[in-house]
Amino acid sequence: MSVATILKTEALSKSYGSTRALDGVDFEIAAGEVRALVGKNGAGKSTFVKILSGATRADRGTIRIDGGLVSLRKPSDAFASGIATVYQEMSLILGLSVAENILLGHWPVRRWLGVRSIDMRQTIATARESLDLMELDINPRAVVRNLSLPQRQMVEIAKAVATKPKVLILDEPTSALPAHEVDELLSLVRRLAAKGVAVIYVSHRLQELPRVADSLTAFRDGRLIGTLPMAEASPERIAHMMIGVEWAKGKASSHEVSQTVRLSVEHLEQGRRLHDLSFELHSGEVLGIAGLLGSGRTELLRAIMGLDPFDSGTIKVDGVQVRRPSPTLMKRLGVGMTPEDRKSEGIVQMMSVGKNLTLSCLEKVSWKNVISLRRERALGGKMMKSLSIKTPSLDTEAKSLSGGNQQKLVIGKWLNSEVRVLLMDEPTRGIDILAKNQVYELVRNLAAEGISVIFISSEIDEVLEVSDRILVLNAGRIAAEMPTADATIEKLLAISMNDTRSQT
Repeated sequence: MSVATILKTEALSKSYGSTRALDGVDFEIAAGEVRALVGKNGAGKSTFVKILSGATRADRGTIRIDGGLVSLRKPSDAFASGIATVYQEMSLILGLSVAENILLGHWPVRRWLGVRSIDMRQTIATARESLDLMELDINPRAVVRNLSLPQRQMVEIAKAVATKPKVLILDEPTSALPAHEVDELLSLVRRLAAKGVAVIYVSHRLQELPRVADSLTAFRDGRLIGTLPMAEASPERIAHMMIGVEWAKGKASSHEVSQTVRLSVEHLEQGRRLHDLSFELHSGEVLGIAGLLGSGRTELLRAIMGLDPFDSGTIKVDGVQVRRPSPTLMKRLGVGMTPEDRKSEGIVQMMSVGKNLTLSCLEKVSWKNVISLRRERALGGKMMKSLSIKTPSLDTEAKSLSGGNQQKLVIGKWLNSEVRVLLMDEPTRGIDILAKNQVYELVRNLAAEGISVIFISSEIDEVLEVSDRILVLNAGRIAAEMPTADATIEKLLAISMNDTRSQT
């Protein structure tokens, strides 16, 4: 083992029932190295991180720190061994100070007149040491609630740095940051590495990796596929490592797409998120939108639906300009949206299946503002049968349905309101493979019936599976447009990863 190696795993494995989440992973990282971890959802990255952080125990395999064998049975074991993890979701207490958050659970205490209390002077001094080590100009006395989002992310990392780790794991540290605020965090990572900390950097924002990582490790199907220097990690090579030759689903079967323009967007601008976006969506067309996390995909759909304001640009539905889009107006014009977070934004979990299916078309089941239960059940039952929603009855609460059936519920709600344009944001997230295939088939059937669909997915193979045409977003701009027949996973991923900062 190299003298510089700080962390090494051998044959690390983990199974959940018959599913092999991690399969014999041999991994090592040197002090002062920034290693990027990449892979599709379900590739094994999260399981690997959870084992190293002590949140999950490996079934077999060994972990060594500085050459010594360690046993990580719980998070405190990882801290004691010199491994600190910063997860995607922040764990700060907004009402406490920066210093109190940095030393949360490890506050120094003092005794005065026999009473134990937090030694705030020592707390602030220790927190300041952590902030100084990171070269951050943040007042340790400031209340976290008053900090900006990037500053809060820095404090989250400072909590980990305060434990003086040998290995720091950052899980999607820039996922909550807009693209223009990422540079400061990447500079911080490089400064920590320069002080000898080994950093494992997990991110779906592949285009930022060349700016922060020294090397890259790819996972696929629970296995470590390979490691290479970042200088040799071209977008095409990364794509091949992540995808391999496993994709053989084929592309959307071609069908005649109408030339009638159902929705048009011209020169749409929204702060630093969306830049001069122009495109058309035709009747009966499935327009796929590919792009990495932070590319502007969700922001685009929310702007079209009137959920978020935009600075300038034009939106037209059936040739008619929509001057002030709002969800109510867009619904009236025949536009609906299935949101990324279906549980909190797409359905009312405590409501029944039948009521959710008619929620967007109460005018159809009402008379003089009084809901007719007979009409409600008739309309809900018809859609439940049409979409093959598996539920004991229309009276079953939506929260008890599987993820796939909840997604059908969201789609059925909009179909009952007779939408002509359906905006779909990550419609297959969190559902099983059978339900995914049902959603693909449903989308293609909607297109065959003349409904226009914009389909967003983080899984590029899904975009190829259902789309007639594909737009690639990168840093809020349309980086490419092509028929699905001309697209490949490698090509779309390479375009998504291309650094467009110079254009912004």
